[in-house]
Amino acid sequence: MSAGTEVTPMSSVSARLDRLPILPFHRRLLVLIGAGMFFDSFDIYLAGSVLGALVSSGWSNLDLNARFISATFVGMLIGAFVAGVLGDKFGRKFTYQFNLGIFGIASLAAAAAPSMNWLIVARFFAGVGLGAEIVIGYGLMLEFTPPAHRGRWAALLSVVTNFGLFASTLLSWLIIPTFGWRPMFVIAGIGALIVLWLRRAIPESPRWLESQGRHAEADAIVARAEAEERARDVGRGPPAVPAAALAPPSASVPERLLQGRNLRSLALGSFMHVVIGAAIYGFVAWVPTFLVQHGMAIDRSLGQSVLMSLGGPAGAFIGFLLSDRIGRRPAIIGASLLAAVVGTAFAQASSQIAAIALGFTMFTLIYFMVAIVVAGYVPELFPTSIRMRGNGICNTMGRLATIFVPFAVVALFRLGALTAVLGAVTALLVLQAVVVWLAGTETNQRSLEAIAAG
Repeated sequence: MSAGTEVTPMSSVSARLDRLPILPFHRRLLVLIGAGMFFDSFDIYLAGSVLGALVSSGWSNLDLNARFISATFVGMLIGAFVAGVLGDKFGRKFTYQFNLGIFGIASLAAAAAPSMNWLIVARFFAGVGLGAEIVIGYGLMLEFTPPAHRGRWAALLSVVTNFGLFASTLLSWLIIPTFGWRPMFVIAGIGALIVLWLRRAIPESPRWLESQGRHAEADAIVARAEAEERARDVGRGPPAVPAAALAPPSASVPERLLQGRNLRSLALGSFMHVVIGAAIYGFVAWVPTFLVQHGMAIDRSLGQSVLMSLGGPAGAFIGFLLSDRIGRRPAIIGASLLAAVVGTAFAQASSQIAAIALGFTMFTLIYFMVAIVVAGYVPELFPTSIRMRGNGICNTMGRLATIFVPFAVVALFRLGALTAVLGAVTALLVLQAVVVWLAGTETNQRSLEAIAAG
């Protein structure tokens, strides 16, 4: 057994959660968590349209826009890391509510910004909340979901999240030309604060509670779900026999993260976040520019980008259909290789129609990987006591890489145009397939405790 692996008996709470069918209890969680994730995604993706409007109106310039983008990324990087620490120390619920409040209030402050510098500062604080939301949201859903459904429900949460991309793109197109850019931040801020109020009754993760020795609280939450099961008469038999309680880890958090299996999970998860960040910010964010290079007018390019953005929820929905059927490793390997082929074809497309079709397919494959990797696979790799910190560090590494991706895209474009940019993205995707094939652990249909125990 590798050093750093937590070997403990399965807790009664974990066993009881894992034997439950999908109940209204789980659906309520999906709605409450998904609503926050939707507005997180909406807020992230409104930046592109807003920045274009700011320059067009003379309120900003390219240098100030670059500071806005940098402030967002730096805030998200900090938020992803801090969320991991807070989530493991103070609980998933506290951290989830805290970060939702931060980006809701900061978005309203952005809507009221009297100057571009004010807007940049507000965006930094919004970024802190945005980065934290992703870390906590996906991890929290996993800790409630039975193994037989975990991949599908992680992908379903990603479907809800990625509709934020489409909604932001569509509403920007409809609202900004008539009403300006401020309403976009108002929508994001008010939406986040409404969800914050609705989520005050969201339960804490029983797995986390038990890892902290708070067994009575954990039992009470699971008992409520079991009461729903009995009321629905779904015929799953009596509750699981309680197993021994989880023993508190003896090693410190850094020791557990940097030893044995957990260190491998940290390296693998960080690498996959870097690759997906490069794919999103090296392809998705540049699609209007790439279409212009194919000879399309800029207004038509933006319109086609709205259509392509449907690839976000489409890819996540395909993840919902396939994740628990084919497993995480085959899904990641297959999608990585197929995206590498499609990306290469996009760079060589001889017509605008072919470029649009291949672009939509590339969107779909990238967000399929987001649904599998970010929403499910990486959080699954870590034990409960360090899940949020491990997932937070992996997210932080991905965010750190995305700070440099735009500069790399510009340098590669000058060196070899579109072929060089997509050549680099496809090379990373092929490398991801190889790394997951050699070092990835299959998590499909396994309890989180069994995965942690190796």
